[in-house]
Amino acid sequence: MGQMVSVIEKRSSTPGVVRFEANRSLTGQGHERFASAADAVGPRPAAELARRLFASGQVDGVHVYANIVTVNLRRGFGSDGLDEIVRELYQYWKPGMEPAVFVEEAPAEVAASTGGGDAGGAGPSAYEQLVPEVLRERSKAALARWQASH
Repeated sequence: MGQMVSVIEKRSSTPGVVRFEANRSLTGQGHERFASAADAVGPRPAAELARRLFASGQVDGVHVYANIVTVNLRRGFGSDGLDEIVRELYQYWKPGMEPAVFVEEAPAEVAASTGGGDAGGAGPSAYEQLVPEVLRERSKAALARWQASH
């Protein structure tokens, strides 16, 4: 899940500097510079991208402005694989990964109840406990109006 970012790698005239042009803005109109992974603090897309680039071990510095990512490479390293890091910034799920399963635990009273608030006098159902009566009545009225018009 998530979307791939389209990335074009462009070599700079300065040795050891590579630019990546993405199809979306990562910073708006602000400049963000990162000299190390410690500078990349927070949940902003530019900071997350900088952390991932520094984790590759190939990068000495990162500058992000709008959709342009400028990377200063470590001496002796190339840009192999860095375009993939930028491309996969917004991809949260990849083939082979187990999707997260969210299981909402029922409150202890609801779990002990057998359900059916009106059916057997066993107490209110989970629906009745979680949804206020005003909203249940509004929902019934809306359903009745819809059924009458269809």
